[in-house]
Amino acid sequence: MEYSRFDFHAMGSACALQLYAAEHTMAMRAAQAVVDEVNRIEMRYSRYRADSVLSVINQAAHSAGGITVDAETAGLLDYAFACHARSAGLFDISSGVLRRAWSFAANQLPDPEQVRVLLLRVGMDKMVWDSPVVRFLVPCMELDLGGLGKEYAADRAVTLCIGLGIRHGLVDLGGDLAIIGPHPDGTPWRIGIQHPGQADGVLAMLSLSEGGLASSGDYERGMTIAGQRFSHILDPRTGWPVQGLASVSVVADRCLVAGSLSTIGMLKGAAGIPWLRDLGVPHLWMDAHGQCGGSLAMGTAA
Repeated sequence: MEYSRFDFHAMGSACALQLYAAEHTMAMRAAQAVVDEVNRIEMRYSRYRADSVLSVINQAAHSAGGITVDAETAGLLDYAFACHARSAGLFDISSGVLRRAWSFAANQLPDPEQVRVLLLRVGMDKMVWDSPVVRFLVPCMELDLGGLGKEYAADRAVTLCIGLGIRHGLVDLGGDLAIIGPHPDGTPWRIGIQHPGQADGVLAMLSLSEGGLASSGDYERGMTIAGQRFSHILDPRTGWPVQGLASVSVVADRCLVAGSLSTIGMLKGAAGIPWLRDLGVPHLWMDAHGQCGGSLAMGTAA
């Protein structure tokens, strides 16, 4: 069984595949299929491409219209609306428009009036989803599937690899991980969770043989003003950064599920701690004061 590593760049992130195969050419075929699939998903759901599926949807959103979507997009919208309901509205794919008010690179707070005006265009309760048709009830709304794209692509990568005969491997799309299977000898993958306050620091080491791992946190994109930390993760109800937690990591059967749960945990702030505990999923959190907790706090296997 040969080990191969393939590094590539997609979805604005450094990505890597670690694959075991009977021969290198088999791993190469699987890697090319994964890269092609990740690029396909990025092109379909990029907000930067005028010809993407997402941009076509947003054209309908701009005029408060409706549009019929394809089966793949309908599946993602089904999941997004389920997350919106489960999170009491915190997980909201229409909240990306708030980035127009926030410029974390400039290290400057926005005009509160600009935030207030943008909030009029935020809220999945301002949409009607009757699959496969989505309708927008107010003009100038905008959807952003960035909170689902990498995790969905990671799960698709696992499915493709298994279909091509790969049984042991690891998919890493910018830190969103999906496990194809353990090392050939049965030992799990050892995975480090990044410390949110230290670029090269490790918060915990995990041993994983299956499933997905995703983290949400205040890493490079936040800002500190007058001693107060402002996360880049915005509350869709207020338009302002969430407070309370610095990072949340979740292990689940799929990377998509792990990603949405970690995001919801962050959006809930301190209330995310009991919420994650009650869900019973393997998780790790660090609060704004540097305290850590969760079922993975000791770095145990998931």
